[in-house]
Amino acid sequence: MITLTDEQIQEKYSISHAIRDVEGILRDYREGAIVQAVRTVLPVDDESSMLYMPCISTASKTSIIKTVSIFPVNKDLPTTQGNILVTDLEDGRHKATMEASYLTRLRTGAMTAIATDKLARRDATVLGVIGTGNMAFEQVLGVTEVRPVERIILFNRTEAKAHDFRRRIETFGIKADVEVVGDVSEVVRSADIINCATQATVPVFDGEDLRAGTHVNGVGSFKPSMREMDNETIARADQLYVDDLEAIQEEAGELMHAVESGIIAWEDVRGSLVDFFDGDHLRRDDTEITLYKCVGAGYFDLAVAGGVMRMFSE
Repeated sequence: MITLTDEQIQEKYSISHAIRDVEGILRDYREGAIVQAVRTVLPVDDESSMLYMPCISTASKTSIIKTVSIFPVNKDLPTTQGNILVTDLEDGRHKATMEASYLTRLRTGAMTAIATDKLARRDATVLGVIGTGNMAFEQVLGVTEVRPVERIILFNRTEAKAHDFRRRIETFGIKADVEVVGDVSEVVRSADIINCATQATVPVFDGEDLRAGTHVNGVGSFKPSMREMDNETIARADQLYVDDLEAIQEEAGELMHAVESGIIAWEDVRGSLVDFFDGDHLRRDDTEITLYKCVGAGYFDLAVAGGVMRMFSE
C-alpha cells in the first residue's frame, strides 16, 4: 500500500486534472455505476465536526472512504484535515492511503468550475470572493479555469486574512487585478460571479444587492445549522442547481430553511451536476441570477482519488 501526502499530490495533480476526473465520475453516476452511503456528520462540539464518506464505483472497481475533521478553532493547523483509504474491489486490497485536505478543496473547486461553466455568463470577468479561508483558493482556481477573470474582489470578516489571500493569488500567478474591500456589499454589487465559502450560521451578504446576471457558488456551509446565503438570494435565483440533491436535502442549511419557510420547494431545484450533460450552457439569458449550492458527496472524492491513483501508477 502506498501513502501519499498533500504535498506529493499537489506537485502532480492540478485543477485541470480534477475537472476531468469529476466529469468522468458524473458519467459513471449517470450510468448507475456509483454506490454510496449518505455522508455521516458527527458533531464534536458546537464548532468542530467529523465527517465520514464511503463510496464504491462498479465501473472502476474502486472503493474509498474519506474521513474529514473540521476544527475551526485551529490556529497552527488547517481547519480541515482529511484522509482517503482506497480499496481495489477486484481482490479487496487496500491500495493507498492519501491525505485529503488538498483533494477535498480541489474536487470542490472542480465542481465549482463545472457549475460556473454551465451557468455563469460567458462574458463574466469579475469574481467576488466572500470568505478567504482554506476552501476558497481552489474555488478561485476553478472559476479562473473556465472564465476570463480580469478582476477579483475579496472580502473576509478578518481583513488581514483577505490580504494574505490576495498575496497568495498573486504568488500563484493568476493574471487578474486583485483587491480587498471592507464592505461585503461592494463584492456583491460588483461581481459577475460570487464564490461564497464560509461556515457562517447567519447569512453573510444581502441578496437584494445581487445584480441581474450574477452567478453565485455557495460552497461553505454543509450542516443544517449553517446559512451563509439568505432567503432573498434563494428567492431571486432564476435557476437553482446543486451538486447532489440527496445530500443537499440532508445538509444544506440555507436551502432547508428556505423550503421550511415556503420560499422554495425542493421541486424548484432544476437539477444536480450530473444533469449538466443535458445542455451545453444552461443559462437562458444574461439577466438571470443563477445559483449553485454544494455540500459534497463521496463520489466526488472517489473521482479525484482515482485520478491520483492513475497518475502515481504511471
